[in-house]
Amino acid sequence: MHTTDLSRWQHSHDFCADFAAAEKNTRRVLALTAVMMVVEIIGGLALHSMALFADGLHMGTHVAAFFITVAAYAFARRHASDRRYSFGTGKVAVLGAFASAIILGAIALVMAGESVHRLFNPLPIHFNEAIVVACVGLAVNIVSALLLKDHPHHEDHHGHGHHHDLNLKAAYVHVLADAVTSVLAICALTGGKFLGWTWLDPVMGIVGSGVIAQWAYGLVRDTNVILLDREPESSDLNAEIRRAIESDGDTVIADLHIWQVGANKFAAIISIVAHQPRSPAAYKALFKEHAELVHVTVEVQRCDAEQMKEPSRQAA
Repeated sequence: MHTTDLSRWQHSHDFCADFAAAEKNTRRVLALTAVMMVVEIIGGLALHSMALFADGLHMGTHVAAFFITVAAYAFARRHASDRRYSFGTGKVAVLGAFASAIILGAIALVMAGESVHRLFNPLPIHFNEAIVVACVGLAVNIVSALLLKDHPHHEDHHGHGHHHDLNLKAAYVHVLADAVTSVLAICALTGGKFLGWTWLDPVMGIVGSGVIAQWAYGLVRDTNVILLDREPESSDLNAEIRRAIESDGDTVIADLHIWQVGANKFAAIISIVAHQPRSPAAYKALFKEHAELVHVTVEVQRCDAEQMKEPSRQAA
């Protein structure tokens, strides 16, 4: 049996971008957060500050979330060329972002519950020490945010925005959530110290939990679009492909599936019906300007013009 070189008809399925810098910076943030977590949890318990303790607990769960982020990067990188992953490992990072969103939602629930309990069962707070610890926590948040700062969206040639790295965005949102709880803790502790509003501490914990819950929902919404293979609302690929193929009036698309396989990387399966069909390569050339289409499968069916008109006559 003769062997044939198929390399000209094959291509890589590694659709992962180079996230080396993001992975390295996330590791740094993981170490910073782990240290601050211990400081704030111990400080919150010792100083009887619910807002400070909630911030420390929040950081503790961030440690787990950042670990997931780093692990997702490492797994996607190591298995990028593994043929067992049909469309590469681009979704691994998205799965990590989804897991981080679930953790963020759990944080919101725990914070809300503990804050309500402390509202009705207050304890004396050591304001001076608690404010110092909360300020240190905020400083760590700011440093972490600068390390993770990235352009979470970039535009395609039509000016439509797409998420660049949801895994990094998830880590960044965790840092922002931490910063918000730190700010709220400082406000609550300052109000309690100078105005005697001890109730402000648990109230700020409740407010913080609401903000975090909203961010968690946003992350779940962004990631489930990719994990469930739903075409993003911001993408115009469906309309562009139909316009390019059906413009001659004698060709129709019977079936079209578009899904995301990586950061702004899409795959498509297109079933075409025409009475004078062209080759699959000819149809692919119609939308070659869409660099984001990295894997396209075209199926061509032949039928005469009367058959193509038949569904419309039956509908009439």
